[in-house]
Amino acid sequence: MQSTSAGYYIVFGIASLLSVVWLGLWALQLDRGLAVTNLADWGSAGGVTWGLYIGAFIWWVGIAHGGIILSAAVRLFGMKRYLPVARLAELLTIGALSMAGFYIVIHAGRPDRLVTSVVQAYPVTVHQSPLVWDVTVITMYMVMTLTYLGLTVRYDLARLRDDLPNILEPVYKVATIGYSEAEDEVIERIVWWLALGVIVMAPLLLHGGVIPWLFALLPSMPGWQGAIQGPQFLTIALTSAIAGVIILALTVRRAYDWYHILTDDVIRGLTLWLGLFSLLFLWLQLQQVITGVYAAPLDQRTLAAAKVTNPYYQFAIGVVLIALAYIFAQSVKPHIFSVRRSLAASVMVLAGTLTEKVLFVVEGLEYPTFSMYYNTPGHYFPSPVELASLAGTIGLCTLFFLVILKVIPVIELHAIEELRGEGHAPVEGDD
Repeated sequence: MQSTSAGYYIVFGIASLLSVVWLGLWALQLDRGLAVTNLADWGSAGGVTWGLYIGAFIWWVGIAHGGIILSAAVRLFGMKRYLPVARLAELLTIGALSMAGFYIVIHAGRPDRLVTSVVQAYPVTVHQSPLVWDVTVITMYMVMTLTYLGLTVRYDLARLRDDLPNILEPVYKVATIGYSEAEDEVIERIVWWLALGVIVMAPLLLHGGVIPWLFALLPSMPGWQGAIQGPQFLTIALTSAIAGVIILALTVRRAYDWYHILTDDVIRGLTLWLGLFSLLFLWLQLQQVITGVYAAPLDQRTLAAAKVTNPYYQFAIGVVLIALAYIFAQSVKPHIFSVRRSLAASVMVLAGTLTEKVLFVVEGLEYPTFSMYYNTPGHYFPSPVELASLAGTIGLCTLFFLVILKVIPVIELHAIEELRGEGHAPVEGDD
């Protein structure tokens, strides 16, 4: 935390450049309106009203929800093997939720609308608006995750105070106000109940409940409607989150030589979980395709035919299939496993789930049951401004992690103590 390499500054510079470019383009959008994007009205104007902005929003929300579910499962079920990545998953949730919330602001066109149209009339709009439901769920989970992190980090800060950056001493004093060792047992119970709340609410309010219901209950959109959307959203969330955690874990273990903490065994286990949820993702996609092309109503058949012939959909399914093939092979023949292949599989899975979510949004709008205009809707492709938003939010999320690496320990002291007890990590004083 107190030494910085040249590689850190290089990554920081690249992430800053991506963020600044995007913020400049967003300023252009604020000045000229959403006309600078390819988000247009249906019919004579062509395109769709939602596109990459909402597709990326769902993707970021899925990563966030999957991240907190992963961390909660580690604590709730005592999965000590994955304790070293629990805090990384919590931080991934905070970063991804921030980017998802940012996309709501971006897509609103004028940020002041969130105050005038949402906050001011919240008791009414919360019953009627999908946007307000999203804001509510994101806010609730941000509060839960920050509470989760704030409680667990006190233990580490109190014991590592002498090794932390002196410049941040005021921050650490605030974070550890009133701390005593007597609270550790109480906090452990509180965190367990928070984890239970996360696990219980995940299929009801998060990517297995309210968010997919907002789409699935619209009968005029054959691409969205259907009971399968809940399980589909949940599997995509968990798949994306595990892929993100693998990338984070491999990045920090390479940067800080944490091979004895984030071991190959941990990465192998996460890769197997990635394979399980990738398999479920592909199976649910198959269910949608089969029920869409075989004796389905005309609107569903039209959409299914458009989906399976779309090169971007074929790309999304193809990269997840390749990743799954590797994971299956390395589970049968362990010598095939390598962290580089696991990293590549994780990147492919993230690319595939992002592409599928964007297509889910776009095709649902391009192929409605009832056309709003006489003209045939035009086809949508993300504009440079929208594509820059994706690169920019990835850059902002990267900056978040680069900063947090210098502020708090990203691996819990409990995880290190657990490894020391098993003889897998060096004891204090070792080089």
